[in-house]
Amino acid sequence: MAQRALWKGQLRLSLVSIPVELYAAHDSSARVSFRQIHKPSGKRVHYDKTVAGVGPVKADDIVKGYEVDGDYILLDPDEIDAIKLETKKTLELIQFVGACEIPPLYFDKPYYLVPTDDLAEDAYRVVRDALRATEKVGLGQMTMRGKEYLVVIKPCGDGLLLETLYYADELRDSEPMFSDIKDTKADDELLDLATALIKKKTAPFDAENFTDHYAEALKDLIEAKKKNRKTQRVSADEEERPAGDNVVDLMAALKQSLGRGDKKAAVKKKPAAKSPSKSKERKAS
Repeated sequence: MAQRALWKGQLRLSLVSIPVELYAAHDSSARVSFRQIHKPSGKRVHYDKTVAGVGPVKADDIVKGYEVDGDYILLDPDEIDAIKLETKKTLELIQFVGACEIPPLYFDKPYYLVPTDDLAEDAYRVVRDALRATEKVGLGQMTMRGKEYLVVIKPCGDGLLLETLYYADELRDSEPMFSDIKDTKADDELLDLATALIKKKTAPFDAENFTDHYAEALKDLIEAKKKNRKTQRVSADEEERPAGDNVVDLMAALKQSLGRGDKKAAVKKKPAAKSPSKSKERKAS
């Protein structure tokens, strides 16, 4: 089953706009997940939205409320959707920094950013190769799932990786956590031993060398219980549940962005693809 794009829009570098799609880079199905079961009846536990003194309520009757001085300011979904943000459909690279300048603390989730169609690939590759050649990453903002994210774009194998970043005000100050640690120099002999051990165990990073032992143990437990005829089982029958744009000529656009192009020359546009091909999933090398 093909992945569903989480976001579709334009990756913009000055006058260059590239139709792109965003896909999750992590596979949540790889982890063992459980359902909560009501043991006496063998039925799944569901969570209904209820109101004190009213009982279960319809989803259409629910709005968002922001608490202010003991009161709630109510906002309808339509009012929130009406907020106009260019970043809903456009991810503009507004700044570039060294690939190692962003502290790891800021990184949140990784995504694959891929070109929407064949026409977009030329410009996409230029951005990828330029970032690789300069050893820089691009910073921008995009709106997804009701939130505007700060993101970083970097080369990843044959494609581009997008990682969401935390905003500065979303991170807690480290000073209160480390304030009780005494600023005392480590013992020289112990430091030498620790340094030697680190050097001995130093090797290139390969994620394939690491396994989730807890998940493996859970799978073994489930498999053993599956084979045991005495294992208690309940029916898992289904229950009734509550109710791309044109790509501008790359060379002309880049020259004009840098102020070297002919200001009077019209920027040529390539016709948009009539039937965009399905984007291929990119894997990090």
